[in-house]
Amino acid sequence: MGLFTGKTVIITGGGRATLSDGSCGSIGYGIATAFAKEGANLVLTGRNKQKLEDAKEELEHLYGIEVLPVQADVCAGSDNEATVNHVIKEAIDKFGRIDVLINNAQASASGVTIADHTTEQFDLAIYSGLYAAFYYMKACYPYLKETKGSVINFASGAGLFGNYGQCAYAAAKEGIRGLTRVAANEWGADGINANIICPLAWTAQLEKFKAAYPEAYETNVKMPPAGHYGDVEKEIGRVCVQIASPDFKYMNGETITLEGGMGLRP
Repeated sequence: MGLFTGKTVIITGGGRATLSDGSCGSIGYGIATAFAKEGANLVLTGRNKQKLEDAKEELEHLYGIEVLPVQADVCAGSDNEATVNHVIKEAIDKFGRIDVLINNAQASASGVTIADHTTEQFDLAIYSGLYAAFYYMKACYPYLKETKGSVINFASGAGLFGNYGQCAYAAAKEGIRGLTRVAANEWGADGINANIICPLAWTAQLEKFKAAYPEAYETNVKMPPAGHYGDVEKEIGRVCVQIASPDFKYMNGETITLEGGMGLRP
């Protein structure tokens, strides 16, 4: 029996993406794999229905768990609260409980300077990241209170270090960091753990960023001290499993930085 057998984990941005060499290139899918190995049933959201179906097919086949894929997109001009509430209703109707919420989804127009950034590009990052985290946390709160569950959100070095060409992305991630710290204070008494992870992994998104904006890539993306980028399952997904487990409840409100192979660094 795994650590999360019989429990339900929601992962936004959980579709299966691949690198140019065919290997897994999605942090969300790496997290999903780590929890699937621990017996968790999964609710995966994302904009791309095929990526969600690919994730469902592979995870159910390999690990014998159940996966509920729900296409959902938090974006400007939409009734985003209704979108998120629909995801949560589907999750409860299917599994009856929510134990872990992982806000991983994020879109952005990286490589564009502040002076050249459009309102639409800024909205893309803020809605897909900050607003999505807010709506999912709000909708999941009563269920996480019942299960004494966990919220794991994702921030970035873009906000910590002021990365060139990433103003909207950095703003969204720093907003998520602040939101998470407030949740840690407000929800700690309810037994809900809330933490931030700042990962650096070689993903399909980063691969595309390098190809589209080579100068911004060279300026912003540095090889971690361990000499390799984080593995999406072993070094990011497994950390999510760790900090969502009862043994790590004392870490409420912490920021965990992952630097390729360096493990937990509160």
